Amino acid sequence: MIRSGTGEPADVFFEDLTPGLVFDLGVTAVDEIEMITFAERFDPQWYHVDGDLAARSPYRGLIASGWFTASLFMRAYVEHLLQRAAADASPGIEELRWLAPVRGGDRLGTRLEVLGRRPSDARPGLGTVTLEGTMSRLDAAGYPEEDVLRLRFRGWFVRRPAR
Repeated sequence: MIRSGTGEPADVFFEDLTPGLVFDLGVTAVDEIEMITFAERFDPQWYHVDGDLAARSPYRGLIASGWFTASLFMRAYVEHLLQRAAADASPGIEELRWLAPVRGGDRLGTRLEVLGRRPSDARPGLGTVTLEGTMSRLDAAGYPEEDVLRLRFRGWFVRRPAR
């Protein structure tokens, strides 16, 4: 049995990840306490942790660390795809953009698009898939209002075994 990124049996393989395929990775509610706790530990810049200073700044309040936002993306990616996919490690991120501030209470919709794929030259039995992820702030009706994060990265996925 081939396992997914979380150890569960895999049902998504390299061959299933065709260019143009889009995955809805769900909606994430940004918890302000979690956001601040993350920043206090990993990115303690004043606009992430000091509400008084942030309120008097051009940000008009606390904003999330971009690394926190990227972590929210990763969680959605694991929950909605990697827990089903025959995934291996990732050879890296090609682009990461923080496009707009994220705040406590925001609701972020996440999607993932397969941009390309090719069998791996370096890792027999695997394929390299190029992916683009986008997180968008949602309005009160649940429609995308503004993109807040975009990243392009590659992942290694197991090729489907011959039957």
